[in-house]
Amino acid sequence: MISHIRQSFNRAFESAAYKGLLQAIEKNYPGALDFRVAETPVWVDRPFTQQLLDTCEHIIDRILEPGFMAATERSIPRDWKIPGAIGRPDFLAFDFGVCTDEAGQLSPQLIELQGFPSLFGYQARLAGWYQQFFSIDPSYTPFLSGLDPDTYHQLLRRIIVGEHDPPEVVLLEILPHQQKTRIDFLITAESLSLPIVCLTELREKNGELFYERAGTWHPIKRIYNRIIFDELEQQPDPIRKQGDLLLRCPSLEWCPHPDWFYRVSKFLLPFLHHPNIPKTYFLHEITQVPTDLESYVLKPLFSFAGQGVIIDLRPEHLAAIPDPENWILQRKVNYAPVIPTPDDPAKVEIRIFYFWPPEASRPMPTLNLARLSKGKMIGTRYNKDRTWVGGSLCFFES
Repeated sequence: MISHIRQSFNRAFESAAYKGLLQAIEKNYPGALDFRVAETPVWVDRPFTQQLLDTCEHIIDRILEPGFMAATERSIPRDWKIPGAIGRPDFLAFDFGVCTDEAGQLSPQLIELQGFPSLFGYQARLAGWYQQFFSIDPSYTPFLSGLDPDTYHQLLRRIIVGEHDPPEVVLLEILPHQQKTRIDFLITAESLSLPIVCLTELREKNGELFYERAGTWHPIKRIYNRIIFDELEQQPDPIRKQGDLLLRCPSLEWCPHPDWFYRVSKFLLPFLHHPNIPKTYFLHEITQVPTDLESYVLKPLFSFAGQGVIIDLRPEHLAAIPDPENWILQRKVNYAPVIPTPDDPAKVEIRIFYFWPPEASRPMPTLNLARLSKGKMIGTRYNKDRTWVGGSLCFFES
């Protein structure tokens, strides 16, 4: 989004460098990359970065308000009241579309948010790969809060592992080696010396969980949670029942606790009011359908990766919803085609990562993720037939 850098990058772009980047990923993590990597990173100037962070801080102020926990209590499913909840999320992520405002200026607009981990390991490595294969101005950095690759990983280790021995802390997921994000699991496990454990591998004894490696059963003290419980509900019954083990172990530590997936999610959007946050309503609270319904998008509260979203909205869509309390109506934003590419310009979505250090009074911004798209939907699964789209990363002006 910085024109002189974009022009210089596009002129100098060589397919061989991009192929080299992909080959480096494949060499280090064979068969693990299951989504498209964009040919280019994104450069973001200081004023736009500040707009992103100011909006994030506004949301965090709302999360820190005394009434937040009571307001979001109904977001947590009754079937998944997991013991061990704590009063703060270890991680937050905020997704913004890059849009244009009424004055024609670029403006970030909040699309979604989550109190759940993102590609924390992979994105740090992706930054290094972009820097290795392309000429990246060193005055631009993917990190925030003055972090660098070393201090970023130290902070991630401190939050996830804490005071425990790494074998006592597991990265827990459903069928982790089949997930699209498995490359992030591998990188995170490698950098933090954590075992990757499938939910199906857990065994419970006297209120404690164990996993087996090389014939030895190891106790689990802390879980780096990558399970999306809505996805767990869709699994075959034997896997679904394994989730019940998590209800029977009150001494487990969670990072983050599953409650935060629900509390900080699309559920929070109707409570937020800011120029960079589109107006959003709980569907069951709407007394009159907007006359400009085509200007809205309908989203299920507890889906992921864009599943279930209805973009071209009609009144019959609303009438067909059986559980309107679990849906939101959000005003559409117009993504700006801001990235010139060899064919059509690409639209951009930026995710800002926040980590909450144990000793801090509030979370801090750390790293980011970008996604480039030329289709109606942002996301790597929706642009498979295009180039200069897919997962990427922002480099911010220092």
